[in-house]
Amino acid sequence: MFHQTIIKTSSYGPIALTWSKFNGRPQIVKIIISSPISPADRKIAELYPGITDASCPEIDTVCSEIEAYLTGKKITFSLKLLRLETCLAFQKAVLLADYAIPHGSVTSYGHLAAHLGKPKASRAVGTALATNPFPILIPCHRVIRSDRTLGGFGGGLQMKRALLEAEGVTFDKAGRVVNHHLHYQTL
Repeated sequence: MFHQTIIKTSSYGPIALTWSKFNGRPQIVKIIISSPISPADRKIAELYPGITDASCPEIDTVCSEIEAYLTGKKITFSLKLLRLETCLAFQKAVLLADYAIPHGSVTSYGHLAAHLGKPKASRAVGTALATNPFPILIPCHRVIRSDRTLGGFGGGLQMKRALLEAEGVTFDKAGRVVNHHLHYQTL
């Protein structure tokens, strides 16, 4: 498979989109965000040695939407360019449920697991989100621990908190999300 990449700079460090044409259409294979210890451009070079830099209008549009989102604009991303079929069935279900969490809302790993009919699978949900191939577009930063602390995030906890704050999510002095209702919470 011949992959191409485009790397964009952001206030969070480089963000890389790896993509290929499948059936004549561009499809995003992976989005790599920078972490505090490893910038996305270095991760791309390690994962895909010799990958070429290239783009197309559809990929440019997604990059522009990501840039707008990262500057605080409310963006609803489309899933049509994502290669979701490369995910296993459980991960795909987790990612689609995560995608449905509205802008400015959060849920817990446990509530997401219960929503999927697997109430004891909160760790599996966490693993599925930790390996989310499409961060930002599928907003895994909107899933937190049941004690309302952040949990993990590939871009680091500072980025997770900043993304949530940009969406209007607030935190108390102990760093816990202040929210009266978690998405997927049963009342």
